[in-house]
Amino acid sequence: MSEPLILVEILPQPAKVALVRFNRPKVLNALNNALAIELETALQALDADPNVHVIVVTGSEKAFAAGADIAEMSSQSFATMFNQNYITAHWEAARNVRKPIIAAVSGYALGGGCEFAMMCDIIIAADTAKFGQPEITIGTIPGMGGTQRLPRAIGKAKAMEWCLTGRMVSAQEAEAAGLVARVVPAEKLLEEALATAAKIASHSLLSVMMLKETLNAAFETTLDQGLKFERRQFHASFSTSDQKEGMQAFLEKRKPAYKNQ
Repeated sequence: MSEPLILVEILPQPAKVALVRFNRPKVLNALNNALAIELETALQALDADPNVHVIVVTGSEKAFAAGADIAEMSSQSFATMFNQNYITAHWEAARNVRKPIIAAVSGYALGGGCEFAMMCDIIIAADTAKFGQPEITIGTIPGMGGTQRLPRAIGKAKAMEWCLTGRMVSAQEAEAAGLVARVVPAEKLLEEALATAAKIASHSLLSVMMLKETLNAAFETTLDQGLKFERRQFHASFSTSDQKEGMQAFLEKRKPAYKNQ
């Protein structure tokens, strides 16, 4: 039996947090098709698990994911990639997860590794992390969202410079540019990511999923359409028992007991 390409751990209750690790240490967690299939299966299962409210994805100390597996791709033809629906077939599963995903990034997050981190909802980086889209240096371009998510996160000018040069960017520069939510000491990365996940998981799952959906809509709609969608989601939250419980708990100065209903 070969080693699993990802490792999944569900933290003890009441955390409601799942930890997913890339597990290809010999190749710095290079992302291949087999890993994508395992990850797709795991994310779909965790999204459906009522005991999991937040997912944290991480790699190793040395590499979150150093990029896509060049050995797997190098000899492929256009026809093969197109017929396989390469990337779309399995990696898109991450963007369809309704629960929040936090990328805890240490070491290299390059190419597909950077792109997957951007598919997640929050990036928390170790102070040793390195980001970049170096595809141009091997004769191709980003294919998992690098040319689309990166400019939305950091703006056109910086995205152009990062992608066209292919240079690696420090965690500190990535945070200053807006790609990373927070930079923490490497030895505290997982602790901080899991604490953030637990904080999110302590809220109403219904409200959390509605909020994620509404925030993501800001990148897909005009301001007017987005405001209308936000307003309807806000109004809809008043149909839930969690809204009643949350506000009543505030008035009674106690901790709310959400039922996700």
